[in-house]
Amino acid sequence: MSATATDTARRAPAIALADVGKTYAGGVRALDDVSLTVEHGTFLAVMGPSGSGKSTLMHCAAGLDTPTSGSVRIDGREITGLNEARRTELRREHVGFVFQAYNLIPSLSAEDNITLPLRLAGRRPDQDWIRTLVERVGLSGRLHHRPAELSGGQQQRAALVRALAAHPAVVFADEPTGALDLRSAHQVLDLLRALVDDLGQTVVMVTHDPAAAARAHTALVMADGRVVETLHNPVASQLAARLATLGDR
Repeated sequence: MSATATDTARRAPAIALADVGKTYAGGVRALDDVSLTVEHGTFLAVMGPSGSGKSTLMHCAAGLDTPTSGSVRIDGREITGLNEARRTELRREHVGFVFQAYNLIPSLSAEDNITLPLRLAGRRPDQDWIRTLVERVGLSGRLHHRPAELSGGQQQRAALVRALAAHPAVVFADEPTGALDLRSAHQVLDLLRALVDDLGQTVVMVTHDPAAAARAHTALVMADGRVVETLHNPVASQLAARLATLGDR
C-alpha cells in the first residue's frame, strides 16, 4: 500500500452521522435516528420523495442546521453542540457547497467569484490547485468573463471550482443540475464523478433525478426521515422504480 493510500486509510471519514434526529416545531420528525458514514473519495447521492428528509439530512451533515439528537462529525471533527460562529468557521475550512442557483456575484469575474470566499476568510488561494480545477472543468479561457457572459453550465462549473478551491473535506451539492439543460447537466455530472474518481474529492449530492443519482458510487433512498435502501453502483431505472413505490409524500 502506498503512503498516500495508507494516509487515506487512517483518515477519519469525511462525514459520520450517528443516530441523528431532527424534530421541528409542532413535532414534525424530519430525521429519525439516521446513521451514515461517507468515506473520502466517494460520491454519494441522496434521493427520496418530497418530505422524505433528504434536504434536512444534508443541512445537518453540513452544519447548516443543528440536529435535535445524535452526533455529526466532519472529517473527524464533532460539530454537534458548536455555536453558529464555530460552525461557520468549520464550514468555511472543511465544506464546499454547490446549489441549484449558481450564487455568483454579477459584478465580479469568474476568477474573482472563485477566489472570493478564500479572500474573505483571509486565506491565500492555492493557484496551482485552482488552475488544475479550472482546466479540468474547461473554464481556462473564461476566467475574466462575468456571470452574464457565461452559459448556465459554465456558471455552475465556476461555482463547482469555487466549492473546491479551499480543499474541502466534502462538497455538498443540492440539486446541482436543476437549472441546467440536459447537455449542461450531463457535463456537470460527468465533472463531479471525474473530480471524485481522478482527484479524490468527496461529494454528497441531493437530487430528485434518478439519472443524476446513477452517476454516484452509492445512492441512499429516504422516506419518512429514514434511509430505506442503500444501492451501490445504482442504475437510473432501478432508482426510478424504487421511488415510484414510495410515492410523492
